[in-house]
Amino acid sequence: MVPPNGYRWWYLDALSSDARHGLTIIGFVGSVFSPYYAWARRRGPADAGNHCAINVALYGDAGHRWSMTERGARHVKREAASFTVGPSRMTWQDGSLVIDIDEVTVPIPGRLRGQVRLTPRRLFAHTEALDGDSQHHWRPVAPLGDVEARFDSPRIAWRGEGYHDMNWGSVPLEQSFADWTWSRAPTSDGVHVTYDTLRADGSRNSFALRFSRSGDVLRQAIPPLRRLPRGFWRMSRQVHSDSAATLVATLEDAPFYARSLVRAEIGGEQVMAFHESLSLRKFANPVIQAMLPFRMPRRG
Repeated sequence: MVPPNGYRWWYLDALSSDARHGLTIIGFVGSVFSPYYAWARRRGPADAGNHCAINVALYGDAGHRWSMTERGARHVKREAASFTVGPSRMTWQDGSLVIDIDEVTVPIPGRLRGQVRLTPRRLFAHTEALDGDSQHHWRPVAPLGDVEARFDSPRIAWRGEGYHDMNWGSVPLEQSFADWTWSRAPTSDGVHVTYDTLRADGSRNSFALRFSRSGDVLRQAIPPLRRLPRGFWRMSRQVHSDSAATLVATLEDAPFYARSLVRAEIGGEQVMAFHESLSLRKFANPVIQAMLPFRMPRRG
């Protein structure tokens, strides 16, 4: 169940073995960044199941491809092991997370069609509450897995390492948080994840966890914060690193959100981290929400 005004999402990211290709995929029930869902909530309790999307972003040699079409409840089907939104679907098959994609890109229309398969090396049941009232939770389902990506449009195929987690909450993100920073980096002995949240009441919650290849979950000392260059939309970016960090690539640069690849140092080891910065204060701005339908069309 996803309560009215709540959300649940399933996230996957991956980088090819030669670092020439990358992707992120997010399946949303109650799309937290949807202007349509935000507008519906202003009228009263809104049905999360009427605001669903599977967001796909490809990066690398084939260019940047993006799709995020929101669909209403009659275009959505949820079962115990699968989540279908329009022509695309996420499902568990024989121990792997399989995403079948058939979408239209924006802002330039084009086909985005293919399949991504993540096979976890180990599943984790660890869950963290991200706020003091336990209204928002995070579970790193498969911090490290093997990914195979095959697309007909664009025509690319590659293998690499990936990460899969899930988040859920009973109230909108912007009700509880002002800012949010997250990063994950594979290391020689597992995966290192950091979370930084600035809550709406002004308090902070920061933690670092290491998920070992043997199945342990270990709390880590949080490395110092290193500031990164701002992008076009002037989003603040900072990452935890033992020494100076380097911005390798800006994957997404939006008015309230930035996704980046960052080279950092964790425990004396050089790592490549997926990094995200999110400003919920900017997202709540009516002017920014009025811009979002150009990147997030809705059907149904």
